[in-house]
Amino acid sequence: MSTDTNVSVRYPSTATPHQVTASQATSAGQIPVVAALPVQQTGGAARFGALPRPARFVLRRPGLLLSVALLAVVVLAAFAPSVLAPGDPLTGDTTQKLLAPSTQHWFGTDHLGRDLFTRMVHGTALSMRTALLAVTIAAVVGGLFGLTAGFVGGWVDNAVMRVVDVLMAVPSLLLSLALIAALGFGSTNVAIAVAIGSIAGFARIARSQTLRVSQATYVEAARSLGSRWHVTLRRHILPNASGPILALAVLEFGTAILAVSALSFLGYGAPRPAPEWGALVSEGRNFLATAGWLTMLPGLTIAATVLAVNRVSKALDGEWRTFR
Repeated sequence: MSTDTNVSVRYPSTATPHQVTASQATSAGQIPVVAALPVQQTGGAARFGALPRPARFVLRRPGLLLSVALLAVVVLAAFAPSVLAPGDPLTGDTTQKLLAPSTQHWFGTDHLGRDLFTRMVHGTALSMRTALLAVTIAAVVGGLFGLTAGFVGGWVDNAVMRVVDVLMAVPSLLLSLALIAALGFGSTNVAIAVAIGSIAGFARIARSQTLRVSQATYVEAARSLGSRWHVTLRRHILPNASGPILALAVLEFGTAILAVSALSFLGYGAPRPAPEWGALVSEGRNFLATAGWLTMLPGLTIAATVLAVNRVSKALDGEWRTFR
């Protein structure tokens, strides 16, 4: 059963289009060329189509947008804390101690009458600086170990990877506790201890990426043309192996925040009354029954920051490469 449908067709031999039916075109032995109509974008594609690719990538993912906004506030608090909280984090008013959260004191006040939100904001720089230093040391040292092991191979690869296996056999937090007990207290020593506990992950990723890139055709071509080993390493292997390492660095930044906060909670961080995030949680545990917000709100801030960092790391690791 066939039905005739009016379509607008154009033949190569005719100068102007005219209305025919599909059955007439078929019986005439001519193949109609149907003019393509422009497709109008609707919805999110129409709203975000004119924006740059990074902006479209973020705006189409509400969770990622919220995470980026939260991290932007954290960065602002780390570099310009007086913008968000102009008060003094070390000065308190004993007549206003243990006040519940309100419009005047967003996070309430502690047992000495100090504004908790102000202390959280001004303590962001301490916690973020320590975590960033830990991740930087781990990425550089672990990346060099993995790059050397994968590029040189042989007994060097075996020796480096055995050391990495030993580091991975010990839980990173326990290793950090042992190291901080030997190094002593302080934010810098905490960063070094956390970094040593994270070197193994970077070394394994760097080694696997170096082995993968070393087998690529362009690397073999460079070697066949007589390229020196350091030129091949700098121009071809290192740029193409750094992507997963950077994504891991973002993910490890969230882990470093947790580790630094845990060590600060135990009293191994900056000396009191420095308002490190972990120290604020530790100070509030003595008032859980009467002022639970002193522990709950700093803890929620740490958790939200770590989740936001993990969401950004997930976007950089897999979603960005497949986004068009």
